[in-house]
Amino acid sequence: MSLSAMVLALTMTVSYGPQSMDVLPGDGGRRPGVFLVHGGWWSEGDKSALASVARRFSALGYAVFNLNYRLSGAARWPAQRDDTIDAIEHARRNAARYRFDPSRYVLVGFSAGGHVAASVGVHDRRPPGLRGVVGFSPVSSPLLAYDTGGRLGRSARALAGCPPRACPRTWRSMEVAQHADPGDPPMLVFHAAREFVPPAHSLPLRPLAEVRVLPGADHSLRLYGKRSVARAAERWIKSIM
Repeated sequence: MSLSAMVLALTMTVSYGPQSMDVLPGDGGRRPGVFLVHGGWWSEGDKSALASVARRFSALGYAVFNLNYRLSGAARWPAQRDDTIDAIEHARRNAARYRFDPSRYVLVGFSAGGHVAASVGVHDRRPPGLRGVVGFSPVSSPLLAYDTGGRLGRSARALAGCPPRACPRTWRSMEVAQHADPGDPPMLVFHAAREFVPPAHSLPLRPLAEVRVLPGADHSLRLYGKRSVARAAERWIKSIM
């Protein structure tokens, strides 16, 4: 049996509240954890998009949690952040079952999921043990997305449920940089220079976040698919665990 097939065979799907996640338990003893948060405009997609990413981190020796969250068509912000926190808390309560060290974990998010992951990272209610956040093309500023217009702007409005003037507190809650504090866990963020979620989304997060800008227009999973980018993220995660 190949390593990929062995990892797949060990995967368990578990429920937390109305949501579910795929868990790839640690291999031997309690292992540091990686929580994966998928993208999709906050309105579509699910954990299946990150199945290969989950297998990769499992092969590196982590306990992996590939989670779902409520989409914006079903629930407005902050449901997505709350579901992610619930997934972490479930994993912490069941740490022995998942062979997971709850004092050492990271969040890795893609596009809209990068926004959700970063929002957990700067949230006062984040569960203990978070060592850092990695984002690939995170939509760190829904306000900038709204101002950009097009599908990105419409998606940000759907997440809030109203335009910024109608519910400014909700929009402030969605802005990651508005809540960042020097005591928050560090972040590593990747953007392509010409992608539709530009580096301007994450630059206000410095110095909490290290923002790496790469040439080209690749977005999210395509950006992660570059071997040099994926390996850089893996090295950074290993260094903070």
